[in-house]
Amino acid sequence: MQKLFDEVSFLDKRCYEKFGLIEDILMEHAANGMADYIRKYFTKKSQIIVACGSGNNGADGIALARLLHGDFDVSILFAKAPNSKMAILQEKRAKAVGVPTCQELDSCDVLVDAIVGTGFSGDFNDSLKSVLNQMNTLEAFKIACDVPSGLRKNGQVAKEAFEADVSLTMGALKKSMFLDEAKEFVGETKVLNLGVARNIYEAQTHWNLLDLEDLKLPYREKKNSHKGSYGHLALACGSKPGASILSALAALRFGSGLVTLVGFEEEIIPDTIMYTHELPRNTTALACGMGLGGEFSELELEKFLDNTLPLVVDADIFHMPILLEILKRKSLVLTPHAKEFVALLRQTAIADISVEVLQKNRFEYVEKFCSLFPNVTLLLKGANVILAKYDQFYINPHGTSALAKGGTGDVLSGLVGALLAQGYAPLEAAKNASLVHTKLALNYKGADFSLTPHDLIEGLSNL
Repeated sequence: MQKLFDEVSFLDKRCYEKFGLIEDILMEHAANGMADYIRKYFTKKSQIIVACGSGNNGADGIALARLLHGDFDVSILFAKAPNSKMAILQEKRAKAVGVPTCQELDSCDVLVDAIVGTGFSGDFNDSLKSVLNQMNTLEAFKIACDVPSGLRKNGQVAKEAFEADVSLTMGALKKSMFLDEAKEFVGETKVLNLGVARNIYEAQTHWNLLDLEDLKLPYREKKNSHKGSYGHLALACGSKPGASILSALAALRFGSGLVTLVGFEEEIIPDTIMYTHELPRNTTALACGMGLGGEFSELELEKFLDNTLPLVVDADIFHMPILLEILKRKSLVLTPHAKEFVALLRQTAIADISVEVLQKNRFEYVEKFCSLFPNVTLLLKGANVILAKYDQFYINPHGTSALAKGGTGDVLSGLVGALLAQGYAPLEAAKNASLVHTKLALNYKGADFSLTPHDLIEGLSNL
């Protein structure tokens, strides 16, 4: 797990005040970190262009060019003339050792973007738009210095933002790098040391990035056990039973000892799944919403939910009036996608916004919701999944476009339900289910467009 920050200037300031470091030292470490990366992956004499802006992001790039000069065919393209104190100083140093400059982009092996960093908030002028468009069309391995130029502090992205293969970010990870729309531009992320170990540089934060290594699977450690030892998940089976069947199959494969569909029609279901009209007495967790439709009357739905069992809800529930009553539960996981979360915000009178507005302000609206519903665990689906409860926020960045297919969300709900049934706390169930969900997609060996929900379920046996 890695910490995430809105910005890191206060962390730099702490280095100056507490550790006696100065801006120049931090910048040299940043440049050395980028140089080490290039030396590791590219041969000497590779052609490198460093596109530099006028501020301290540009200064980082100028320092990098100086460090590489002599071992690599490196040149600086000044997208804007240096005007910050550090950029002017670094230009003087680069000139002293003979780093060449170029007037226009040319073919190269590595292109480094050091035009603007985390301080960017507006829009580019026509000149910079032209440069960035050329940079994005150039055939080269693309490195962003700190963050891609055009990535704003809030995670929104300018139209002409730099499309990096890797972002070598300074000191700590920035939250802005993990808004959904930033995923196309950030590429792989790597944190560079600025002169003190990362755990010393960083401070406390409410936001964290999940690593696949954080996953805790429900391995069975008891030798003397039976099916009842591993929980009983009951799922509401509605007018589109395929959705709840997928959830049920995922839950069974993910360790739930018993799985039962509760419905009022005679359905053809897999023989590994039980079907009943009444909630089983030994139920340990519930799942509701997947393919629910109008199958349950309001009274029947109230009866299904008339208990204090842990519950995961998805899909149709977010458009039903009963949602407001559900939100009062103490052990609850919500798994909406963007459109469903917008409906949730509207029902709770938090905001009446479009999906587009939400996608540009996901962090803000997640925090608003969690402050008003501190007992609820939220799993907001997307290119980067957000998991949250009260003041604890996590991002799972490991999702792929292979998951963009109907039914994969039903599998996720089943995974959450399985862990709730086995006794996981709601937030832990959500985090681990999300990590498993994305890991299954990463493990899939077929073409990304061919993955199906059943492929995810089958993949559980090989974790």
